[in-house]
Amino acid sequence: MKRTYLSATVLLLALLLSCTDINRTIDEELRFEINTAPGSKGLSSYRMPLSDQLERIPQDPKNRLTEDKVLLGQLLFHEPGFATASEFLEMTQTYSCATCHHAGGGFQANVVQGIGDGGIGYGTAGEGRRVDLFVEMSKIDAQSLRTPSAMNTAYQSNLFWNGQFGATAVNIGTESEWPTEGPLSINRLGYEGTETAAIAGLDIHRHKYDETSIDTMGYKEMFDKAFSDFPIADRYSNETAGLAIAAFERTMLSNQAPFQKWLRGGTAWMSDVQKEGAKLFFGKAECYTCHNGGGLASMEFHAIGMKDFDPSKVVNFDPFDKLNKGRSSFTGNSDDDYKFKVPQLYNLKDSPFYGHGGSFSNIREVVVYKNEGQAEHSRVRTSQLSPNFAPLGLSEEEIDQLTDFIENALYDPNLSRYEPSSLLSEMCFPNNDWMSQEDLGCE
Repeated sequence: MKRTYLSATVLLLALLLSCTDINRTIDEELRFEINTAPGSKGLSSYRMPLSDQLERIPQDPKNRLTEDKVLLGQLLFHEPGFATASEFLEMTQTYSCATCHHAGGGFQANVVQGIGDGGIGYGTAGEGRRVDLFVEMSKIDAQSLRTPSAMNTAYQSNLFWNGQFGATAVNIGTESEWPTEGPLSINRLGYEGTETAAIAGLDIHRHKYDETSIDTMGYKEMFDKAFSDFPIADRYSNETAGLAIAAFERTMLSNQAPFQKWLRGGTAWMSDVQKEGAKLFFGKAECYTCHNGGGLASMEFHAIGMKDFDPSKVVNFDPFDKLNKGRSSFTGNSDDDYKFKVPQLYNLKDSPFYGHGGSFSNIREVVVYKNEGQAEHSRVRTSQLSPNFAPLGLSEEEIDQLTDFIENALYDPNLSRYEPSSLLSEMCFPNNDWMSQEDLGCE
């Protein structure tokens, strides 16, 4: 009798536990998928800090984060007042870093090709940016590849599609490819990717910082606070401006996305469909093998055969530009042909252009492309394709689930919190040309 009683008790407990599991199974299974995926570092490796938790944000030891530096960087990132090296007199002080990396576009350009100097207009969320037809086309600052997101770069040691910016991590051993002049020479300063790209970008995109301009625009006191450890002779320059901008960019984290809130214990923030999609992401679809860490990016380079820019949709595009060959355009190694850096995955629907050439117009198309595992670029041979690019065998329902997770659970709805209320120059931002002023309602 005693044995029968114990058996009944065990059965009752099992039933009670199974009833509890029914209510929690999706969350439990998702946690299990994340924690047990091969090579996984667990839930905590995907969880972002809050943007004011500076000590927890990954940072360059040569550019430690401080409140003064981040605040200065936020203003400079949006400030057109230093765009004084324009090729066009009428375009002086009309564009900023945020022209191509603004909150409304998920810190990407919300057009297929980013246009800095020589562009006009903004629209409502950056979709109205276009080339000014009255300037010399060959001198326009038009991006050679799709504009990468400036968000979540704290989790990427090297930047740009070919990883060319940054003196550390994957670029150790590439020193012979660093020239003594031009944008890539900034690698010689020894900074990580976010800092290197910010400094180089100021020159590439025709901004000029010196003591006179910084004082004239009203930022000298802020530079003094942010860079009190720099000798006065070195304190007011594109280098320090870039370091401040990079410090701000490192705080631009999509930490209010539903997935991030789920990681912090808020199980109600994602729908069941999104959780099923997340299970696929960390399970059957194996997306996590390339997209991992805080920003769901990585410092890997893969050839997955996406097309370059469509020449009919962009300007000044050279199909034979070596940048179209990806990582090899920097390393010079033919084994790196058509390999592009794995991008971050947050707020992708803000700017509906995907791939280094913007050849896809919605997230589901990209998921279908990855599921089919067939290259669309005619020049990329099958032998060059990444072993990670292979048919996934997802059903239509699973494609929808995975799309919902990427599109909505990885979407931070409040990126406007990273925009300043105004600039010291009182200029219109992110653009200050006449058409943008009208679009943005600037007086």
